[in-house]
Amino acid sequence: MAFDPASDGFMLIAAALVFIMTPGLALFYGGMVNKKNAVAMMMQNFFSAGWTTVIWVLFGFTLAFAPDIAGIIGNCNYVALFNLTPNTLYSNGAISMYTFMIYQLMFAIITPVLMTGAFADRMRFKGFIVFLTLWLFLIYFPFAHWLWGGGFLAQWGVEDFAGGIVVHVSAGFGALASVFFLGKRLHPKPGNHSVPLIVLGTALLWFGWFGFNAGSALRVDADTNVAFINTMIAASFAAITWMFWDYAVGKKWSSIGFMTGSIAGLATITPAAGFVNPQAAMIIGITAALVSHWVVDFVHKKGWDDALDVWGVHGIGGFTGIILLGIFGSAAINGANGLIYGGVDFFGKQIAADLFTAAYAFGVTYGILWLVNKITPLRVPEEEEEAGLDATEYDVPAYFDE
Repeated sequence: MAFDPASDGFMLIAAALVFIMTPGLALFYGGMVNKKNAVAMMMQNFFSAGWTTVIWVLFGFTLAFAPDIAGIIGNCNYVALFNLTPNTLYSNGAISMYTFMIYQLMFAIITPVLMTGAFADRMRFKGFIVFLTLWLFLIYFPFAHWLWGGGFLAQWGVEDFAGGIVVHVSAGFGALASVFFLGKRLHPKPGNHSVPLIVLGTALLWFGWFGFNAGSALRVDADTNVAFINTMIAASFAAITWMFWDYAVGKKWSSIGFMTGSIAGLATITPAAGFVNPQAAMIIGITAALVSHWVVDFVHKKGWDDALDVWGVHGIGGFTGIILLGIFGSAAINGANGLIYGGVDFFGKQIAADLFTAAYAFGVTYGILWLVNKITPLRVPEEEEEAGLDATEYDVPAYFDE
């Protein structure tokens, strides 16, 4: 396939769409926390845009996408982006490696900050910087290589279209590890402090997700179209299902339920977006809402302080999506046949990869947190948690109370 300027231009637009998801997440999470921690939440998200870029162009891209070493990690060919030019083509021949590099950077930026919602209100920023750095090297770069860079999971035949494992399982199960390591907040937030911020954040996430999923086709063709359509379908079916569940239980229409349901649907369709038909996307959206809602309720009943339901929405969403891809995947669309088309082996591989990566993400994240806590205390003191992180760690609060 010859270089395609249309595909290359589309991929640059898709990269910008994925980037806007990070400020979208900052608004989404920022509206959910107590107002005295809004700046802290937003800064953790925005900081990744700068810091992860530095790490990515120096080391991350080569570890994730340079030629494979034993199925585990990439070699050092692309350190500091050496041995790349604008005319170096990605393996599909349609887009520049520069374009592929910047597109994949946007995934690396947003993935670790998905976890910030789990440990909201209680992690020091200094500790967060060290944690973010180690997490990228020990979890995100390896995961990206194993699935998308020619590593052992890709060689084995596991599929993940846009990040069910690489993004959502890695961050979601890492978030669960942080919940157990850091423990409960001493002063939990009194509800969501700004529903308009949550709505705006959801809008930016949903909008950006079209670049997240459709862009993962890495060219413009029928697969791009399928991924785009499936993204909209799954998000909508999940949002409506979640909202009606909330109404059935509480007899009130839940705006937050609608927003949360849409994110669950988006996370769950992500690994399957370009591999299933629209009818499967409808089922995936409904299943996403039912499974994630049940898990979120379970976490609340157990008293685990996953502040913004990261594990239930992202971790379980991505985990469920990988399994559903193993069921509904279709060779007629793009990938391997799932269980309903006779793909028993493929279904088994998806489950095995899901379990392995979830366990790895949880265990290694817990180990990183333990190590970082030895280097610099991760949790803020009780008096700082009471005052709010905006007042104790940042130079200006989100709001000036009269």
